[in-house]
Amino acid sequence: MSTPPFPGAVAASRLEVYDWQAEDGLHGGTPHTHTASSEAYIVVAGSGEVHTLTPEGATADALEPGTLLWFTPGTVHRLVNSGGLEIIVVMQNSGLPEAGDAVFTFPDRVLADGDAYEAAARLPQGAPEEERAAAARARRDLALEGYRELRASVLREGGDALRRFHRSAAELVRPRVAEWQRIWREGAQREAERTGLQLASLAEGDPGLMEEAAVVRTEPLPGPRHFGMCGRLSTWRPREGGG
Repeated sequence: MSTPPFPGAVAASRLEVYDWQAEDGLHGGTPHTHTASSEAYIVVAGSGEVHTLTPEGATADALEPGTLLWFTPGTVHRLVNSGGLEIIVVMQNSGLPEAGDAVFTFPDRVLADGDAYEAAARLPQGAPEEERAAAARARRDLALEGYRELRASVLREGGDALRRFHRSAAELVRPRVAEWQRIWREGAQREAERTGLQLASLAEGDPGLMEEAAVVRTEPLPGPRHFGMCGRLSTWRPREGGG
């Protein structure tokens, strides 16, 4: 039997939020938004804040161990690390975040040029860790430049400013949507349909999927944590188990 999918067709990772200081004196990650996926934070260590922009304006929510917070697509978010902040991140639509469902808050001059955006967003794969760290920090700083401009516009103009950013984000990800639709069909949609079939079986008194009961254990992927948008990421590799 193939490995059963993770519950709900979501993805999970463990995040050590960057402690790099920015121009405004705060430490943390790269502001961005997701275009099709909701995201949840479960804080497991340290403290900090998540700063968000929505049509309602700008907010800052405190993060401490035990905090559970989530937000929907289009919410611009910036993680601030006050000390040792570690989070379990749960994201909707399994593979979509890994397939690029994120747009950084780069300045308008970068958002308006697809090639310039891709060059600014890309990290040098296979390069030494110091070079990748420097590139991730430069990407963070460029996104913070645009974030400060966007935040000021949202405070001044309200939702209209955020809608302009959303339109730019939608245009940037448009070439990837066909592939994202395939990932969604093979992940979240398929799992929802399996649940529908199971409920139909149970309505007839048929155990259905219960006869395929299984346990899956996950192990951390080997090697150093990846340089993510908000910090160093570790993920898990599923393997079949039992007993």
